[in-house]
Parts: sequence; C-alpha cells; structure tokens
Amino acid sequence: MKRTERDREATEKRLLDTVGRMVAEKGFEQIGINAVAAQSGVSKILIYRYFGSVDGLLAAYIRQHDFWLNLPADVPEREKLPQFLKMLFQQQIDRLRTDATLRRLYRWELSCNNETIAKIREQREKAGLELIRKICQASGMQQSEAETLSAMFAASVTYLVMLSDFCPVYNGIAIDKDAGWNRIQKGIDTIIDKIVP
Repeated sequence: MKRTERDREATEKRLLDTVGRMVAEKGFEQIGINAVAAQSGVSKILIYRYFGSVDGLLAAYIRQHDFWLNLPADVPEREKLPQFLKMLFQQQIDRLRTDATLRRLYRWELSCNNETIAKIREQREKAGLELIRKICQASGMQQSEAETLSAMFAASVTYLVMLSDFCPVYNGIAIDKDAGWNRIQKGIDTIIDKIVP
C-alpha cells in the first residue's frame, strides 16, 4: 500500500474516531466542520475532500458501525437457520444497547432527509433484502413473509432500544434492564421457532 493511501486511511480513522467521541459527549447537534477540524487536528480541506461535508462524515461513521450494513454475507443451512436468526436479533439488541453513539446517530438519521442519508438507507435496504433472499433460499419461506417479519423485528428492536434512553418501561417490559430485553429476546425466539421449523 502506498504511503498516501496509508496516510488517508489514518486520517479518515482519526476523523471517524473524533466524530464518535463528539457525538458521545455532546450529541450530533454540536458537530460542525470547525469543531471536527479542531478536535481531530485535521484541516477542513481534508474533511471536505474525504467526506464531502459533515453529513458525509456522520454517514461514514454510521456505515462503519451500522449493524445491518456490516453483517456476514453467509447464511447457514436450514437446520442451523433458527439459531442463526435468533443470534442475529440478539446481536442487534446487544449492539444498539451498548453503543450510545450509534443510537444518537440513528436519531439524527431519522430527523434528516438528504442525499447522504438516502444513500445509507438504500445500502441498508439492499443488504437487508440480500440477507432475506438467502434466508428464504435456505428455509423455503416466502420472501414477502420474511420481509414483513424482519421489518417488524428489526424496527421494533431499534425503536425500543432508542426509547429506553428516555423511557424505562414499554407494555410492562423494563426496556432499561437486561431482564426486560431477555423477555423480548425470548419472544423473538418463540416466533422464529414457529415460523422456521
């Protein structure tokens, strides 16, 4: 690898690490090009060159840390599929519950509607549909059924984890506690056992 490529990778990593720290400390609302440049020690010119804008930098952070965009490409054979699906949603829960920065950035994403965010959504949609296609191929499920169930599980988990920052209980379940999330996971597991025998 050429030195300039290594330098760019190191600079991009420094910028993404800075964004992660800034969002964790102050939220995304406080992030501006000047603040990122000052805290990272990287010139504004390089931020614009590498990411196009602050929104591009935030989007790159989401792409790097997003659960659904970074899934493994392989799906196991049918007999191991139920366990794989249970593990998938458990990992989504764990990832979102332990990454406050990602939760904040998801809130930012929900409040925006620009070209950068549209691209992230397209990438996530493409990755999700490819995973569903592979699951249907392995399980024999109808794609429309798998799409619906996947949307319900993934969206519910995302919403409830984000809500848990502000609301401790939902439908009698303590979403701010491990015990509540264990109940939710057991519910997901039960449904998976019924639909993917």
